[in-house]
Order: sequence, then structure tokens, then C-alpha cells
Amino acid sequence: MFLPIRDDNPHTVTPFVNYTMLAICIVVYVWQFSLGAQAEQRAVLTYGFTPAYFFGPGAPAAFAAIPATLTMFTSMFMHGGWMHLGGNMLYLWIFGDNIEASLGHGRYLAFYLLCGVAAALAQGFAAPGSDIPMVGASGAISGVLGAYLVLHPRSNIKVFVFLIIITVINVPAFIVLGFWIVGQLVSSAAVDAGQPGVAFIAHIGGFVAGAVMVFFFKKKSVPMFDVAHSRPFAVEQRPLRVRRGGSVPPTSGRRGPWDN
Repeated sequence: MFLPIRDDNPHTVTPFVNYTMLAICIVVYVWQFSLGAQAEQRAVLTYGFTPAYFFGPGAPAAFAAIPATLTMFTSMFMHGGWMHLGGNMLYLWIFGDNIEASLGHGRYLAFYLLCGVAAALAQGFAAPGSDIPMVGASGAISGVLGAYLVLHPRSNIKVFVFLIIITVINVPAFIVLGFWIVGQLVSSAAVDAGQPGVAFIAHIGGFVAGAVMVFFFKKKSVPMFDVAHSRPFAVEQRPLRVRRGGSVPPTSGRRGPWDN
């Protein structure tokens, strides 16, 4: 098991926009959870991005609370379960602050939203007739990852590795994010974009959009391909402490039809 937990880039500004995106996603999920299963499903159908409604005649009257175009934005702040939300917020927390510092608050907000739109359109064009709603911030966050790969490829990501011992390893960002995008490409080739599941095409679309748009959105003073701020592949080890007695309760998460 491995999991990125933080990076080695110094914090140069307070990332107000990033904090706001995190807060909105959490608040919206709490609202979703409070609705109950049936009402939550209706909310996903109403505010999720559905390609068939976007490219076709529009949503049925029962779900047409807002124009289909606006669902490209509302869908970014909804999630299909607490694990879906937690994974997205972890990646946004790790990588978003440095991109906000490199772009500036206003441009970061525009960049983030445009990456989300690009992700939704990528998934939509891949399955334009699909009536499966897509929810999640992954498309926008994928754009943040693409920008990070361009600006900070040699920065080290502290990756939590759980084997016999608990290990934290500094892994260069180009390796972490390189494996991530290759995984998305492989997974997208193995699944049907029109079927329920993870919206891999949206991830790829957001990532590519972010990697390209960062050239136009970054501050002129921000260098490309920044250097590392710590030693790559440095290892921290902590012995695994086994807790005797009791058991770990199973976890469960509700996932939407298309988790982006």
C-alpha cells in the first residue's frame, strides 16, 4: 500500500482559493449525505454532468433544475462517497497550494474551473449519448496535477508505504505523477467510457488541459521545471506497532455512477 501525504515545496502564500475549494466540496458532501439515499440520487441526477443532457435535448423536467451547461461546474463539487471525497481532497491539499502560489489567487480559480470543464467535455465527447451523471472534483484536480508536473517535476512527494514496516519515502513528482497518468491511460483503455465507474477520460482530459494551460496562467516570475527542495528517495522508517485484541471495522463508501 502506498499513499502520497505531502510534498517538499515551501509554502509562499496562504492558498485561500484552495482552502475554499476544499471547504465547498466537504460542505456539499455533508449536504448530500444528509439527504438520504433516494434524495441524494436525485441530487446527483440534477447537478451531475450528464453527456446526453448536455449534447442532446436536455434533462427531463424532473431533473432540469439548472441548465445542462452549469452542471459542468456543479458536478465538480459533488462526490459519490466519503472515500471518493477523501482521495480527491488529499490530492488537492498536497498539490493545489503551490499551483495557487504560482498562478495567483484569481487565475488559480479560473484555471481550476476551466480544468474541470475540460475534464467534463473530454468525458462527454468520449460518450456523448451516455445518460450516466458524472460527479467529482477529480477532473479539476487532475489539471492541478498536470500543472504541478510542468512546474515542479523534481519536487519530492513524501509517499507513505505500508509493508512490514511503515516507511515514508521521498519520490520525485515526475515519478509519482507519471505513474498516475499512465495508470489513467491504461485504465481508460480497459473500460467503456459509457458505463458506470471511474471517469478515467475526464482525468486524462483535465490533466492535459492543466499541463498546457499552466504556461499561459502562471506568473512570469515563476520558473518552469523547478528544482527539488530535499533529497530524492530519502527514507523514514518506523516499526509497525501491532495492536493486540479487537479488530479493524470494515470501511464502506458510497460511490456515484461515474466518479470523477
